[in-house]
Amino acid sequence: MMSIMKLALSDTLKKARNILVGSLFPAVCVACRTLVGSHGSLCSECWKQIYFISEPFCYVCGLPFDYSLGKSALCGTCLKQKPSYTQARALFTYNEFSKNPILSLKYHDRTQLAPVFGAWLRRLALPYQPKVAAILPVPLHYSRLVKRRYNQAALLADTVGESLNITVMNNALLRSKKTPPQAGLSKRQREANMRGAFMVSPAKKPLLKGKSVILVDDVMTTGATLEACARCLHDAGVVDVFVITIARTVLTG
Repeated sequence: MMSIMKLALSDTLKKARNILVGSLFPAVCVACRTLVGSHGSLCSECWKQIYFISEPFCYVCGLPFDYSLGKSALCGTCLKQKPSYTQARALFTYNEFSKNPILSLKYHDRTQLAPVFGAWLRRLALPYQPKVAAILPVPLHYSRLVKRRYNQAALLADTVGESLNITVMNNALLRSKKTPPQAGLSKRQREANMRGAFMVSPAKKPLLKGKSVILVDDVMTTGATLEACARCLHDAGVVDVFVITIARTVLTG
């Protein structure tokens, strides 16, 4: 009887807490911040504008196709030269509507979005859970980390790692070179910009050698940053690198 009373009291307290939180911090759309029914969701209008990626897509890089070419089909870029990572998957395409919450997380201190995106990224990471030993975020250079105060990729990695009980190694992959911002650069310029930008911590190499990992970032643009990270990890003895991102660019026209 006592345990039943405790459970009833616990449920009552939880409901009261949820009501209080809801009144103080009303649920708003992740993208446009209009009122919605529950925290961490999108309003109906934003659902229409944000394109979630689902099959068919390139088996390696996850580029969405207009029609199915087969389960293991590759895009033209991957047919020409496969990337160093094993697979890459993104939640949705990066466009005028989806970029706002990502940039808010990245530059405007809306760190409360990290658990929201992390919960969505869990779906992408789940198939790799049995194959990997750790989750690694794409790192920021120390100077940029000090200025921004947090690494959005690390926040995402922490959420995914906790939900799937996978070790998160925030300091395994390091940014050894301060590079200019990638915005506005061509693919070739981005690749040159990222050359030699990353290294694996000597202390973490023994833990990664012969293992596979999930690499987490916010956006995949040309893939130059993720390619540089994957090459660096392979040089350290990592077998497979599975990439998950919130969004990816998809060129049209």
